[in-house]
Amino acid sequence: MMNDDDEDEERSALGRAVDTVLIPVHVAISKPAQKAYLGTFLFATTSLILLCFSTLAYVLFYYNYVPQIGIERTIHLQFGNGHPYGSSYLSSALTSLQPYDVTLFIHLPRSPVNFKAGNFMIDLSLLSPTVPTSSPADLVPPSLSSINTSTSVLVRSRRPAILTYASPLIDTASTLSGLPWYILGWKRESEILEVSMLEGVEFARGWRNIPDMVKVVVEADVNMQFYGIGVKIVARFRGLRYMLYNHRIFSYIFFTTSFYFVSIASTFLAYLIFTYYLSPQTPKPMKTESQDNVKHEHTDSDSDIVDPFSASGLSDTSRNFPTLGRQMPLHFSSRNEAIKREGEGMARVKEEEIVRTTGIQPLVAEADDEEDDEDRDLLSWRDSGIGTSLEEGDGRRVQKRRPLVGGKK
Repeated sequence: MMNDDDEDEERSALGRAVDTVLIPVHVAISKPAQKAYLGTFLFATTSLILLCFSTLAYVLFYYNYVPQIGIERTIHLQFGNGHPYGSSYLSSALTSLQPYDVTLFIHLPRSPVNFKAGNFMIDLSLLSPTVPTSSPADLVPPSLSSINTSTSVLVRSRRPAILTYASPLIDTASTLSGLPWYILGWKRESEILEVSMLEGVEFARGWRNIPDMVKVVVEADVNMQFYGIGVKIVARFRGLRYMLYNHRIFSYIFFTTSFYFVSIASTFLAYLIFTYYLSPQTPKPMKTESQDNVKHEHTDSDSDIVDPFSASGLSDTSRNFPTLGRQMPLHFSSRNEAIKREGEGMARVKEEEIVRTTGIQPLVAEADDEEDDEDRDLLSWRDSGIGTSLEEGDGRRVQKRRPLVGGKK
């Protein structure tokens, strides 16, 4: 059987193993880890939102800066009043300062009448928004020479066109070879002429300089036959528009990343401004009269503190200091005593001069030093007492009377 010590050791070992295994769990659920998770979640959410805004900003920038690459309009010709004519609205698809190529597509049957017409002229005009469009007859001139050339016509171009020639033999062989397709209706005896009317035309700034209508007039000596006419306007991109249109993936990555970092910087700056103006500011404590009084009291009490190393408050009393052995004791002479000795010396010199000159011995009175003794008693509390004794203290107060003239005391 296992004793209690072995069981405790097993339990402690098992507890240590469990604690070792749970260390990552404790670290993962600790408060710093929770704060890190929350910060990461907020950063990821904010980054995702800003990425969506950056993508939206790029899409709006692309569709506002890059114009429509091509515009196609069908022109319905009108007959019975001079040359065939037609017009169509362009809406607001064109942009200023952008080169455009204008091409006209004419669908003609290969009929003897059209072959007989030979060369014919096509007149194309781009009209400004100021042109009145109340009725189609207003757009049609009575003759080609009287076409409106006022400022309402922004661009005008006249180009020739003709059906492709084919010899009778080639024409017959082509028809026989394509006879099954002609029978099934998959092919027709017709031709589509592609006539380039304008190349690289640009429009000045301003809505009045951007055309919103195209007009086509077909001039021929005979009444020609038409299946239909269409106009196609293609933008010729260059510079930044060329890069945005022809390299769309690279442009998306570059500009979206740029918008994203700008959004991050703007968000961080807005956060700093928001926290600066809305953070609680601690008010400055108001000084009360009681605090002022306490401050003055502290100042007064500090002024009363005596510096222990200052020599201003030391006693100026003469004293003797004991020494070792048989050496003479050290004597400290006060300033007053030094002055007094100097005065006594001067007095002795004067007495000797008087005695030499007159031969009369001067009378010496008892020196009364009561005022000096009182001053010494007041300052005696500051003395350390080293080397002082009762004899030394009494010696300061007992004065011997000097002998008088004639040997009397």
